[in-house]
Amino acid sequence: MTAIDLNADLGEGDRYDEALLRIVSSCNVACGGHAGDTASMALTVRAAIGNGVCVGAHPGYPDREGFGRVSGFLRGDALYESLTGQVTALAGIAAELGTPLTHVKPHGALYNDALDDRELADIVARVTAETLGSPAFVGMANTELESAARRHSLRFIAEAFADRAYEPDGTLVPRSSPGAVHQALYVITTQALRLATEGQVTASNGDIVDVRADTLCIHGDTPGAAEAARAVRDVLTEHGVEIRAATLR
Repeated sequence: MTAIDLNADLGEGDRYDEALLRIVSSCNVACGGHAGDTASMALTVRAAIGNGVCVGAHPGYPDREGFGRVSGFLRGDALYESLTGQVTALAGIAAELGTPLTHVKPHGALYNDALDDRELADIVARVTAETLGSPAFVGMANTELESAARRHSLRFIAEAFADRAYEPDGTLVPRSSPGAVHQALYVITTQALRLATEGQVTASNGDIVDVRADTLCIHGDTPGAAEAARAVRDVLTEHGVEIRAATLR
């Protein structure tokens, strides 16, 4: 049977978290960089445990004012130390609550910057490799993130996006461009099903693009996020796709 993971970025103060945790199989918890604090991390981890959802860290540039969406905000040793502190904080809370930290997925501008920046990708991968419990590393396939995972002997989980438009080269249409985030449920569910069963998407120019996907992200900060996530899950299961955390396969 075909299986796919559904993940969402949580603990960022959005009102959809509770509903999303009843739908997804993995979550990426903001751990104090772009958002989140000790209380929100503990609350989200407890809720994830209660719903049988795997817990991962979602570290980002330490830029709360810009919500971690300012490209090139920090790098080098300062970034390494910040990311280490963020992931360690969440890992400690998860351990206290009795669940492992299963994966690490960078947030926002750090994720996008590291796609084609070897130095940044290596910093995030190094932090992941040094985290107790051997968490997996989440990112887009065929990028510096995947290369860094190989260099640091990390299990790599290829991520694709059910609700984002793709360019012909397999990258995401920038959020600043019209149509970058899909709104229509039929578009989101069709793209999710095709990614899960065929490993393909239709790009913004109509081209068919191969996209490897072990996990599909549903953005929790967009209007109707829970409705979209539920629709995606329902369509996938109706077509015989099992929803299961990538770290459990």
